[in-house]
Amino acid sequence: MKQVINKLNVSQNQRHDYIVADFSKPDELKNNVAEYLAADASPVHILINNTGGPAAGKAIDAKPEEFVNAFQTHLICNQILAQSLVDGMKSEGYGRIINVISTSVKQPIPNLGVSNTIRGAVASWAKTLAGELGEFGITVNNVLPGFTRTARLASIINNKASKTGDSEANITAEMHHETPAKRFGDASEIADAIAFLASPAASYINGINLPVDGGRTGCL
Repeated sequence: MKQVINKLNVSQNQRHDYIVADFSKPDELKNNVAEYLAADASPVHILINNTGGPAAGKAIDAKPEEFVNAFQTHLICNQILAQSLVDGMKSEGYGRIINVISTSVKQPIPNLGVSNTIRGAVASWAKTLAGELGEFGITVNNVLPGFTRTARLASIINNKASKTGDSEANITAEMHHETPAKRFGDASEIADAIAFLASPAASYINGINLPVDGGRTGCL
């Protein structure tokens, strides 16, 4: 991370920085963000919430604490970050809050019971915020990645292969077949959608769920 920051500072002639926080400890996150903002008076214009998803499994089999933990690391931490940064966005008349969640908010994904539930809560939270903050030049939108080449997708494929006895190659082929684009997405394609929503060009787009999934989601 330090190497990336140093390169950005040199190549962009700007100052970039980062903080580290454990999302399983919301109070720690709140304190870390408060300390950072107190040391740097520059408002933050763009907030991208992107937290790793809960473990796979059926909703009926999940322990109550799995829902509580996921709610905390996703929605509660998102709320802390939004509350910490929104005053700066208001003062600038410009803000973008973008949540990277899941196509499950439109169409639940089998065997991701906890994730489906929590992602839906984040989507409703975002839609509510969009209505509250729009007048201040702040938009709140959700990006819904489909099958994207990530370590999480590789883990899902591996777990399914272990449980079913099918090969990872066959499971991958089935996933490709489910997607009209007939391939997995690349992380850069998700990033492109986020960059657009964060830009002034998206100033009149607010409160939406944007699937970036190669056409896989089967509903409007």
